[in-house]
Amino acid sequence: MVVPIRLLGISGSLRRDSYNTRLLHVCRELAPDDVELEIRRLGAIPLFDRDLEAEGYPDGVVALRDAIREADGVLLATPEYNWSISGVMKNAIDWASRGKDSPLDHKPTALLSAAGRSGGRRAQTHLREVLAHNRVAVLDDAVQIARAWEHFEDGRLVTEEHRAAIRDLVQTLRAHVLDRDRAEPA
Repeated sequence: MVVPIRLLGISGSLRRDSYNTRLLHVCRELAPDDVELEIRRLGAIPLFDRDLEAEGYPDGVVALRDAIREADGVLLATPEYNWSISGVMKNAIDWASRGKDSPLDHKPTALLSAAGRSGGRRAQTHLREVLAHNRVAVLDDAVQIARAWEHFEDGRLVTEEHRAAIRDLVQTLRAHVLDRDRAEPA
């Protein structure tokens, strides 16, 4: 029996019809048969507050940390707000990175963005800096879709070159997870 590879997709947008959340659905659609992708929104995560942390992680934070810990790899779909990552994405990373038992530590991770003219390039640059501080194993490969609104019809990504890039990114993350698992002692 083939053990599925569990990926967690996290959208850095709270918008109901977010292009970045849609990208995660495309990842699920195009993933190999042995990959399961859970998509998580961040609306239940309160703003990071050390006083809250001292009282114990809020339920939404516990659920996020558990989901990251249980995943073999993570897909982060980040919009670009004011040339950077969304506050929602940064806040989630702040909560997930806390403590010696951070579930982000060395987690294989891939980035994708649907944004304006830059395609999320600046947001991904900032996100890479934040993730490097937290020892996240971010792939060099990433997907950036500029002028996202031009590439979706009825909620579906229709540009074949972008669909192919997403398919390749998910397969690269899958391969990275498998390589890491083979390298770890049993």
